[in-house]
Amino acid sequence: MAVTQHVLGAVDYVVLVLVMLVSSAIGVYYRFTGGKQKTMKEYLHADKNMPIGPVAFSLMASFMSAITLLGVSSENYTYGIQFIVINISYGLFTPLAAYLYLPVFFHLQATSAYEYLEKRFGKTSRLAASLAYTLQMTLYNGIVLYAPALALEALTGISRMAAILSVGLVCTFYSTIGGMKAVLMTDVFQSLLMFVAVFSVIIFAVIDKGSVAEIWRIAAEGNRTELLTFNPDPTVRHSWFSLIIGGGVTFLSLYGVNQTQVQRYLTVKDLKTAQKAMWLNWPILTALSLSTSFSGLAIYSRFYKCDPYDSGAITSFDQLMPYYVVDTMGDIPGLSGLFVAGIFSASLSTISAAVNSLAAITVEDYYKPLYYAIRKKPLPEKTVTVQTKLIALVFGLVFIGVAFLAQFLGGILQASLTIFGVIGGPLLGLFSLGMFWTTPNEKGSVVGLVCGMGFALWMAFGNKPPAVMLPRSTEGCSVAVNATVTSPIDYSAYLWVHKVSYLYNGVFGLLITVVIGYLLSLVVRLRWGKKVDEEDYDPHLFIGPVARRLKRRMNGELNLTNLTSLTDLSTSTDNLRNGTKSNRKY
Repeated sequence: MAVTQHVLGAVDYVVLVLVMLVSSAIGVYYRFTGGKQKTMKEYLHADKNMPIGPVAFSLMASFMSAITLLGVSSENYTYGIQFIVINISYGLFTPLAAYLYLPVFFHLQATSAYEYLEKRFGKTSRLAASLAYTLQMTLYNGIVLYAPALALEALTGISRMAAILSVGLVCTFYSTIGGMKAVLMTDVFQSLLMFVAVFSVIIFAVIDKGSVAEIWRIAAEGNRTELLTFNPDPTVRHSWFSLIIGGGVTFLSLYGVNQTQVQRYLTVKDLKTAQKAMWLNWPILTALSLSTSFSGLAIYSRFYKCDPYDSGAITSFDQLMPYYVVDTMGDIPGLSGLFVAGIFSASLSTISAAVNSLAAITVEDYYKPLYYAIRKKPLPEKTVTVQTKLIALVFGLVFIGVAFLAQFLGGILQASLTIFGVIGGPLLGLFSLGMFWTTPNEKGSVVGLVCGMGFALWMAFGNKPPAVMLPRSTEGCSVAVNATVTSPIDYSAYLWVHKVSYLYNGVFGLLITVVIGYLLSLVVRLRWGKKVDEEDYDPHLFIGPVARRLKRRMNGELNLTNLTSLTDLSTSTDNLRNGTKSNRKY
C-alpha cells in the first residue's frame, strides 16, 4: 500500500505563511525598538528585564522540538502510556535545579555557563565542556530541522528542501536581528501553536469516538494504559525507577547546567524571579507532555484495527501524527496548515534557542580569549555585538547544512537524541564536582568527564537489543495485509550494559564522572602532597554546607582587626571574589 499523501490547499499555505511572518515581525520589532540590540547585555540577556511568563514558556519550548511532538505521540501509541511518569521527575527535580544550581549561575552573571568551570577548575575544563555542548547542539538542531521535514514531505507534499529552508531561514533571521528578546517572545507564540497542533488531534479523536472514556477503553483493550510498572530492574525499558531517576537526571542536566536554559534565567531581574519562572515552566511543560502523550492514545483509537505502519500507509512511526491529521482533517481547509504550523513552530523555538546560545558560547569561550591572546586587549563592546550577530547567522546556516546532510547518516536520528542525553549526564557530573566538593581539581574532573562520556556512549551505541513493541492489528484493513512474524529475541546474546534502559545512559555518565573525577583528584593531591586550601576558594562557587563553611571563613578573614592595611583588605576581597587558587595547576 502506498503512502497516503495530502496536498495542502491555499488556506493551509496562508496559515503557514502567516506563522512565518509573525515570527519574523517579532524579530524586526525588537531590532528597531529599545536599545536596538546594540549591546551584548540586550542582545544575549534581553536587558535582564524580561517578565516571568515569556521566560517560562521559552524554558519549555527550548527543548520541546518537533521531534518531541512526533516522537512522544508515537511512543505512547507503540509502547503505551507508562512514559507519562517522567513528568513526576520534572516536579521532583525542579527544586534541585532552582535552589542548588541556579543560585551559583545567577551570582556569577556570566554570559557563558562554562565560565564557572574556569573559575572553579581552569581553562581546560571550560573548553572541554564548551566543545561538548557545541557539538551536541549543532548535531541535534540539524536533526530538529530534518526530522519533521522528512515526515511532512511523505504525507503532505511539502518539499523537504522547502521545509528545511523555510524554518531554518526564518528562525535564523529573527534570532539574528532581534536577539534574546525576539527569541523569548516568539517562543510564547510558537508554544501556543504547539498546543493547538496537539489538541487538534485530541479534539478530533474525542469527536470521532464520542468521549475521552471511549478512547481510554480502546487503549486499555490494547494494553496501552499500564502505569504501575515498578520493576527496579534497570534493563526494563520504562518503569517508575527508570523514568523518575533517568528522566530526573536528564531534566537536571537541561534545566540545571545547560547553557541554553542558564542564559534564559539571566534575562530576568533577580534570582527569585528566575526561580519563579522555573516553577512556572513545570506545569507548562507537563501540560504539553501529558497532552502529547494522550494524543498517542487518541491516534491509536482510530487505527487500532488497521495499523498504518503494518499496512504500509506510512514508513515510520514518527509519521503517525501527521498521517492522522491527513486522514481526519485533510478535507477541512486550514486545519492541516494549522497543524503543520504547530510542527514548524516546535522546530523554530528549539533552533532559535540554540542559535542564540551557541553565539554566546562562541564569543565568550572561543573568540574573546583568542582575541585577547593575539591583541593583548579586550574585544570592544560595539565590535563584539556585531560579530555575535554574524556568528548567530553562521550557526543558523550550519544547522540548515547539517539538516541536508542528515539524509545520508542513516539511523542518526535516534543516535542524535541519545547523544543529547549521554553528553548531558557527564556535564552535570562535571558541574556537580565543582559545586559540591572542594577536593576535585581540574585534572581529575576532566578525566572523569571523558570517562563518563565514553562509558555512556558505549552503553548507548553498543549492540543493543531491539525494543519490544505492544501488539498491533491489521484485521480491520480494507486491503488484505500479510502478517509480519516477529522472531523471538535472544537476550542472552547481548551484554548486560547494552540491555540497560536508554534512560540510564545519562545516570551512568553522571556517576562515573563524579566517582572517577573525585577519586582521581584525591590521588593527584596525595601524590603531590597538596592539600585543599579552602581560603583560596570563592564560597559563591559552591552550594550547601561547603558554601556556608567557606562564607564563615570569608567573614572571619575579612575581619578588619586581622588586617594591617587597606591593601590587605583589597587583596583578600579580590582573591575571594575571583576564586583565585594557588593549587589550580594540581
